[in-house]
Amino acid sequence: MGQMTSKMIRPLPRRSRFRGEPPARRSLLRRVLRWGGFASILVAAIVFGGFLRFADSISTMRPPAKPKADAIVVLTGGYQRIDQAVDLLRDGAGKRLLISGAHPSTTPNQIRKMTQGPAELFSCCIDIGYDALDTIGNAREAVNWIHSRGYKTVLVVTNNYHMPRSLSELRYVDPETEFIAYPVVNSDLKTKNWFSDPNAMRVMLAEYGKVLLASARNLTGFGRHAGLRSETTTAEKGP
Repeated sequence: MGQMTSKMIRPLPRRSRFRGEPPARRSLLRRVLRWGGFASILVAAIVFGGFLRFADSISTMRPPAKPKADAIVVLTGGYQRIDQAVDLLRDGAGKRLLISGAHPSTTPNQIRKMTQGPAELFSCCIDIGYDALDTIGNAREAVNWIHSRGYKTVLVVTNNYHMPRSLSELRYVDPETEFIAYPVVNSDLKTKNWFSDPNAMRVMLAEYGKVLLASARNLTGFGRHAGLRSETTTAEKGP
């Protein structure tokens, strides 16, 4: 009787999470999960390494000592950018300046007063673009202006953290023109101590994410939108 009881209560075989699957399929599933885990770790390491490289390039970015080009394009987003672009034009770094992406309600006189630029400089040599909605639109608006005037070399003025994406979009639209970076250095990102500042870290992470999305979009061609007020309005109205 004791022997029978011992046999009756022997432990049941351990159930596999792949119970019911043939041995060959269970083995394949394990390999897929194992290599999928390795691939996820590798992708995460590449993305993190790319972020460190991106952050280092931003924090060490400096404008050229003696900038010179046919023309200057500044992407709106703060009057500090426009101030520096107007100063570059005044110093002869370019023949003409485009302020790209201005809000339709902003007048040339308002921009001139904010930058304290000479009225004659705004009258003769500064154009204001109102069509761009975002960085993609900035690139298209700028390239249309560049081609209409036949410029070959262009200084690009924007914040240092925004420069990589801006150059990427400009070169995607126009690979022939030489675009020269003139970064406006954000005070929070001047040193490598940005990682101890939550605001600077947030700016870095957000912009790095946008750079990755822009790179994927430009590589595949999917997800590109008009970026221009004129084309967006036309599309909304329909035929």
